[in-house]
Amino acid sequence: MVYASVIEAIGRTPLVELKRISAHSKGRILAKLEYLNPGFSKKDRIALQIIEDAEASGALRPGQTVVELTSGNTGTGLAMVCAIKGYPFVAVMSKGNSIERAMMMRALGAEVVLVDQSPDSTPGQVSGPDLELVRLETERIVRERGAFRADQFRLQSNFQAHFLHTGKEIVEDCAYTIDLFCDFVGTGGSFAGCAAALKQANPGTKCFIVEPQGAAALAGQPLTRLNHRIQGGGYGMGHLDMIRLEHVDGYVQVSDVEAIEAARALAAQEGIFAGFSTGANLAAAQKLLRESFTGKTAVILANDSGLKYLSTDLWR
Repeated sequence: MVYASVIEAIGRTPLVELKRISAHSKGRILAKLEYLNPGFSKKDRIALQIIEDAEASGALRPGQTVVELTSGNTGTGLAMVCAIKGYPFVAVMSKGNSIERAMMMRALGAEVVLVDQSPDSTPGQVSGPDLELVRLETERIVRERGAFRADQFRLQSNFQAHFLHTGKEIVEDCAYTIDLFCDFVGTGGSFAGCAAALKQANPGTKCFIVEPQGAAALAGQPLTRLNHRIQGGGYGMGHLDMIRLEHVDGYVQVSDVEAIEAARALAAQEGIFAGFSTGANLAAAQKLLRESFTGKTAVILANDSGLKYLSTDLWR
């Protein structure tokens, strides 16, 4: 098959059984390899859905500038989609995120605005206050340029991308009963969309939100460590518009060390080179299989590529 453009290659990522890791995990773990999307993350899906939904509704005019805050993955997806469709794109990102992401977005034609971190933040570790500074800068740019805000935290296109596609693909491709799904939460879109699709297919599937230890706001825990190292989520936000509480069966906390060790094991044992949040997903699934779901089947997302973290301590 010959595609008309690279955006037609978004989606239909493979589902892989982690046989070597599963052998030591008291259950079966399947990983959907979202890092094999053309922009190397699951966020390619929402970028395409947001832009196409906005075009269909008239919210996005031909040639209008698109702006969004990002930790890098949504921005990469939007840069790619906007390049193909002819929209100028501005990505607004904290300086605490890995520099590889900014470099990739610029290569794809985006204008990248890097925002200084909060004075109390640790360099290279994005906190809730850092994200708030990025949000304020994003809103300023949207006002000044009369831009379309591709708001991944609020637009239902985020949910729809994962409900209509990611989650449905998992159901279609999985030959086993899916007992467990767990997902590290940033905007909440992939958790919400996949959980809805999985529970529609099998109401018995249990879905767990994964958060960093010390920043488990959705679980209602005190915020003691907002400067964690798991990039792309865990911002200490106690409410996310995407999350439907009736689809949440529980919460799992993962430490920085657990996420890093799991990501490294995934690369060394399974040949899957992914980032921090994928390691958090794997560590959470292993915890749940050990504690409450022995012998069951768990599904996780391999969210993005480890190539986006070469400058961080994940691979040092």
